[in-house]
Amino acid sequence: MLCLCSLFFLPTLHAQEEKKDTTLLPPPPVAESNRGVISTLVTLTDGIATTVRHTGRKIRKVGREFNAIDTNYIAPNLYNLAFMLEHSSWYEHYRLGSKTDNGEQSLNFSPNPSFKLGVYFGWRWIFLGYAFDVQDIFGGHKNKAKKTEWVLNLYSSKFGVDLYYRKTGSDFKIRSANGFDLNSSIKNTDFDGLQSKIKGLNAYWIFNYKKFSYPAAYSQSTNQLRNAGSLMAGFSYSQHNISFDYDKLPFEVRNQLQDALLFRKVKYSDYSIHVGYGYNWVFKKHWLANLSLLPAIAYKKSKIDDAPTTDHHWMQDINFDLITRAGIVYNTSKYFAGASMVMHTYDYRQKDFSLTNTFGIVRVYAGFNFWKKKTYRKDR
Repeated sequence: MLCLCSLFFLPTLHAQEEKKDTTLLPPPPVAESNRGVISTLVTLTDGIATTVRHTGRKIRKVGREFNAIDTNYIAPNLYNLAFMLEHSSWYEHYRLGSKTDNGEQSLNFSPNPSFKLGVYFGWRWIFLGYAFDVQDIFGGHKNKAKKTEWVLNLYSSKFGVDLYYRKTGSDFKIRSANGFDLNSSIKNTDFDGLQSKIKGLNAYWIFNYKKFSYPAAYSQSTNQLRNAGSLMAGFSYSQHNISFDYDKLPFEVRNQLQDALLFRKVKYSDYSIHVGYGYNWVFKKHWLANLSLLPAIAYKKSKIDDAPTTDHHWMQDINFDLITRAGIVYNTSKYFAGASMVMHTYDYRQKDFSLTNTFGIVRVYAGFNFWKKKTYRKDR
């Protein structure tokens, strides 16, 4: 009986002992795998965080290097944010010319200037806002030709970048016509046969960036304390697409046009290298005047669509362009006001044909800065 009882209870006791022993064994391989995954994720997260912090430090260091200044000549901006009101006026002009054995002819076109009002908010040297046509307020020119225009200017201590796009309307006027035998003047005659699209990029380096401040003259993000100038160099690229419907010219002009002006479209790409000089003149406390000229040697690759022969003539040539900037500003660090002008001139010439197009913008503005940077607060 004892043997039978022992045999009966032995499996049960053995099972209990096995159960008890299993509680003392290490976790199964699956648990080890989970801990490994968690450890890997933690390591990866720490690595990402370290990389982000390191990248942030690098970006701040590069930012400081690109905006390094000599405080004997330039006062830094004390504020984080700015508010500005602006009145802007766009200007453009096109000159078409030809030269043959029979003489020279030229036609000059430009629309009436367009005026816009804008409201802008700025963070340090970046301004964002919206501008609207003044004529739209009064409901004028409901059937006017559509225009598209935008410009992005970035000014830092060491370098600057201009991005622009402009699409004209068809509201040009004939400003002058030379080399034609006309019975009556056609000056200021409406002409809707000219349209153009221009887009481009300018980038330039400022050599004396620690003493000469472009932002002081054009983005009000610093103050020029003493007179200073700088040599500048850079490059630019632009695309020009100009359409010309000569059939819409006055009858007398149309009948006398030389063959070089009988074209429908001109397309050309402009690659240029420019070297120039800019100067900041502090003529009175808080007052600054700037003038800079950047002439350029330009390589142009063009295509003229000649309707009478339907031939496409590819031509390559070297010409000269010019970028002009001028400005005057009053800036107390807290409040600022001023005016500025940026003008682009592109010149294209061949043996019997020339094309000069100029466009630019004039701005008059006023505003104030607020939210002083922590570095310059008195309660630090």
